[in-house]
Amino acid sequence: MHMSTDEFPTDQPAVVTCGLPYANGDLHIGHLRGYIGADAFSRALETLGQETAYVCGSDMHGTPVAVNAEQQGVDPEDFALDWHEQYEETFPQFNVEFDNYGHTHDETNTELTQEIVRTLDEEGYIYEKEIQVAYDPDADQYLPDRYVEGTCPYCGEKARGDECDEGCQRHLEPGEVEDPTSTITGNPAEYRERTHKFFEVSEFADFLTEFLDGLEGTSNARNQPRQWIEDGLQDWCITRDMDWGIDYPTAEGEDESELVLYVWVDAPIEYVASTKQYSERVGTDEFDWEQVWKGDGEIMHIIGRDIIQHHTIFWPAMLEGVGYNKPRGIAATGFITINGKGLSTSRNRAIWAKEYLDEGFHPDLLRYYLTTTGGLQQDVDFSWDAFQEKVNGELVGTVGNFWYRSLLFAYRNYEGTPETDVSEEVRERIEGAIGDARESVNDYDLRGIGGAATELAQFGNEYIQRNEPWKLTDDEPEKAAQVIRDCVQIAKAVGVLIEPIAPDKAQNLWEQLGEDGAVADAHLEDALEAPPRNFDEPGELFAKIEDDRVEELNEKLEERVAAAGDDDGEDADEETESDDTAADESDSMADTDDLEALADERIGFEDFQDLDIRVGRIESAEGIEGADDLARLEVDIGFETRQVVAGIKQLHDLEELPGEKCILLANMEKAELFGVESNGMILAAGEEADLLTTHGDAEVGEKVR
Repeated sequence: MHMSTDEFPTDQPAVVTCGLPYANGDLHIGHLRGYIGADAFSRALETLGQETAYVCGSDMHGTPVAVNAEQQGVDPEDFALDWHEQYEETFPQFNVEFDNYGHTHDETNTELTQEIVRTLDEEGYIYEKEIQVAYDPDADQYLPDRYVEGTCPYCGEKARGDECDEGCQRHLEPGEVEDPTSTITGNPAEYRERTHKFFEVSEFADFLTEFLDGLEGTSNARNQPRQWIEDGLQDWCITRDMDWGIDYPTAEGEDESELVLYVWVDAPIEYVASTKQYSERVGTDEFDWEQVWKGDGEIMHIIGRDIIQHHTIFWPAMLEGVGYNKPRGIAATGFITINGKGLSTSRNRAIWAKEYLDEGFHPDLLRYYLTTTGGLQQDVDFSWDAFQEKVNGELVGTVGNFWYRSLLFAYRNYEGTPETDVSEEVRERIEGAIGDARESVNDYDLRGIGGAATELAQFGNEYIQRNEPWKLTDDEPEKAAQVIRDCVQIAKAVGVLIEPIAPDKAQNLWEQLGEDGAVADAHLEDALEAPPRNFDEPGELFAKIEDDRVEELNEKLEERVAAAGDDDGEDADEETESDDTAADESDSMADTDDLEALADERIGFEDFQDLDIRVGRIESAEGIEGADDLARLEVDIGFETRQVVAGIKQLHDLEELPGEKCILLANMEKAELFGVESNGMILAAGEEADLLTTHGDAEVGEKVR
């Protein structure tokens, strides 16, 4: 196993990828969160001096493309290529700059996929098996995944042929769905025996456990897969009965296979193929794809949390089976909601990529919102009101305000940067911000990367306000020059630090400072290099979003949602658009709309007062032997330390919890779970057990009122 544990930057080349966009529909901000996040992380690695390639491609295969192309009466390849070309045009408009952007149907990916599958076969990891496949007797055809609907055998909810998308979210193998129905005719389907190819994932259980032990990234990506391993890994059917896809590779002299490869085989291989195409374009001296994928390079995936299983089980097992390098880090994003409700494309409750651009907003504003609102693995709610508040408060009021007032004062009084050295106080503060940014990159913390820049700008505003250089220019000119010299240096440092998040605005500042070249080529240490002596009069880089503008945007969204509700029926079941591909994590993260209904029964204030809810701090956390989900926590609540049992073992990295604040219901009746007494209950939100905490500096033991 080649995974590195050295801090970034390392001497090895790195590849950053995001889940492939599925060539099946328009992009919205649910998609953009992942692509922007991966772009920001790739740029941040480069600011450390890490050699990095950011690659991706459109996912062209799978039944949804075949179904939609058939409905439109066009060839699947033409249908998918049309969307692919639209994506190629859209991503740069959000400053998402891939070093290479291919697609899964191109020659490079087709050849590489067949080569990898052939190798897995030769190594003995693929076998044939007779399985039950859904068949539609009226249409006279076998039915691949998306042509089948039925009941999940595990939780009883309505399910698709390959995934329990409305229930337990489990990946389903062909033949598992109960009461199958054909989506072609709407008639009941029947199961018939059919020979398919299987990848022996079960052989990799020990390897995968070790792989997860060393994996970096978000805790959900590291911990969720452990349950699947403990439950016993199922071998993976990697072929489908359909025409659209990459043909299963046959040995020389064998008849051509009637089967195509399951889309989840060739989709992640596009990560490798796209890197290879990049190397072929720039030359291996510039970037060597084999050093990354067959050697000891660094591989990081930014994905949606609904495709963790594919990237932490299937994909590393495939890579291990052919002797390729494995991912060093996998970071899984949370879902996007709109105004507190699930993003729904069927009801037009979405902020579309094209719509955002048509409204005239700068792409860096959305980049900043999506990367700094919540942690990477947390759900993020988008509303135009919250967007306005963040832009006006942090970008306009903090970063933009500091940049403009500092540079304008420097220009008017010194025609640029005063000729003096940076003070020790400011140098140390900038060095601290550089350290924070470096630590955030190594922690896969996009919010921390943006926060390092914004907090430094906040310090700059406080510094200039505290020293009031406008009062010093006449009586203490040397001190005035020192203050403004410091502020210009801080402004440059903020530009370097914020470039991964807001690259275009950072470049605008770079040019206003009179710097040569691109801020994207600067490293963190350049934040301490002296700015040019002279620069021209600056302009304001951010504009305030007015209230009437937000009212107009809210009205447009409400009208769209209402119109879609009239068309589809307001109480219609929410459609789900997640697809069986590496690319479509954003659709499934978007079309959830599955928030638990509010309770009808109200309680009085006295009843609430009876709840003794306290701020606590986790002192220790360890799994309970024999319990898959339970952990034993020691929680300090000021007066005493309580032992609490919580069902978070698979959802959190227990080693990272000590020191974290939490909220504890202190007067909960005691209980015993797996022989361990639980004296209280910590509060968490959602299926991912997002631990509730305090925003400010509430003391341990304080009561929640």
